[in-house]
Amino acid sequence: MRISAVVTGVLAVLLLVLVAVGWSPLLGFDQDVAEALHRSAISEPGFTRLNRILTDWVWDPATLRALAVVAVVALWWRRERLLALWVAATVLTAWGVQQLLKALVGRERPHWPDPVDSAPYASFPSGHAMTATVVCGLLLWVLALHWREGWRGWGALAGLALVSVAGVGWTRVYLGVHWTSDVLGGWLLGWCCVAVAVLTYRRASVRTTTPDRKDTGGRMGETE
Repeated sequence: MRISAVVTGVLAVLLLVLVAVGWSPLLGFDQDVAEALHRSAISEPGFTRLNRILTDWVWDPATLRALAVVAVVALWWRRERLLALWVAATVLTAWGVQQLLKALVGRERPHWPDPVDSAPYASFPSGHAMTATVVCGLLLWVLALHWREGWRGWGALAGLALVSVAGVGWTRVYLGVHWTSDVLGGWLLGWCCVAVAVLTYRRASVRTTTPDRKDTGGRMGETE
């Protein structure tokens, strides 16, 4: 997990720099992909409508954050307070990083004479992609701590999470409200946040779990 955090962090910073300086090969790639997908979105209104439903309702950041809230409440009810706080803090931190980078980079979204969708605020990184990665990653982590062993539905759930993360990125580019590099940046930053959260939680839980506190910390220690 440490390697994952470092690699995704380095790649995210590199991509951020390339976007900020306007590296022409990257901008050209983004433009070519956006134009090709926009032509498809114009010619396939039914498929475009489906993508809008997915991005505005199923994979909307508000929907995903609501799932995170449910997980936090459930963990708190199970008296796993540290883990609940860690999930909540990670989601909030990721949101803060996302908003800060949008303000600092100030990248404009794609502009079309005939748009099929619209979105406010700056473009980089994609909030939808980053939120999906953070929430799905955290939920899989929490579930793995408790029920991965012997649970036959784990593979299907992990597949659903991957489809959701990839799918929301697709919808944002297909609908012409994000560049491809915006989505890639959201994925990288999101996974970096998850990896850092896992690493720091492991250290914190070890420090707070002691032999004479098995009733309050034993469950947390067992899940490690």
